[in-house]
Amino acid sequence: MDISIRTPLIHSLPLSQQSGCNIWLKMESSQPTGSFKLRSAEKICCHYASKGVKGFVSSSGGNAGIAVAHSGRRLGLPVTVVVPETTPARARQLIEMEGARLVVHGKVWSEANDYALSLVTDEIVYVHPFDNPLLWEGISTMVDEVISEGLRPDAVILSVGGGSMLSGIAQGLEKHQLGHIPVYAVETHGTASLNASLNAGKLVRLDKVSGIATTLAASQVCENAFNVASRMNVKSMLVSDLEALNACRRFLDDHRVLIEPACGVSLSLLYEHKIRFNPANNVLVIICGGASVTLEGIK
Repeated sequence: MDISIRTPLIHSLPLSQQSGCNIWLKMESSQPTGSFKLRSAEKICCHYASKGVKGFVSSSGGNAGIAVAHSGRRLGLPVTVVVPETTPARARQLIEMEGARLVVHGKVWSEANDYALSLVTDEIVYVHPFDNPLLWEGISTMVDEVISEGLRPDAVILSVGGGSMLSGIAQGLEKHQLGHIPVYAVETHGTASLNASLNAGKLVRLDKVSGIATTLAASQVCENAFNVASRMNVKSMLVSDLEALNACRRFLDDHRVLIEPACGVSLSLLYEHKIRFNPANNVLVIICGGASVTLEGIK
């Protein structure tokens, strides 16, 4: 059963002209749930469904939780999604629309996650929002699709939250002998857990996370993302909340697509001219999406 879809690869004329090179967009916002997380949820849910599990439990009130709820519905298996009190009403609504049982528990994600883990049984499987090799394998298929269309990028720009995107894209690049190209891993100043870990030379946990890019708000990236960033040509970049929001607005004008601020952080590198490329370069930007974003949310 196919749950996620093959998403469009678009050459962006506006961004290419502004950046002085060829900018290509992998449009994960086109997934049925509106984000790349459906690739990872599909991979892990189908894996366990084939082994006879009776349901799933997740702890994300964002894109991952919506993706698990959708995957469970498509597979005909019940899903419980535990979210913290800070989860926006729109995200809660989308989870329930998929037929999942929604449980609100705790003030922060870690408290919701602890409760989700307490619901696990021999037949009910826990699906982590970002830290599992099956998740990364599902995300790596993005690179397979890009390569199959004849594009071998000279660089990749992506957003970093918990690290599943970075882990999956890195896996895909290495599979296609592209592990040497630069990967620009972008966070906001208030969610910069990868940047803090790289500066410390070890995994660290932020005391707090803050800002507009709520779906990047992991206080610590997964260990695999840190390892990938340490051994590959990963360049950690930071942008402001305002820069991320401005990128969302400009992208809406340029491409008629509404994205969340967590996606805007990547595009802001181009809109704000924070990096330069050679004219012949082909640069791939992952348009990660935003399942619960609204126009009001980027005003």
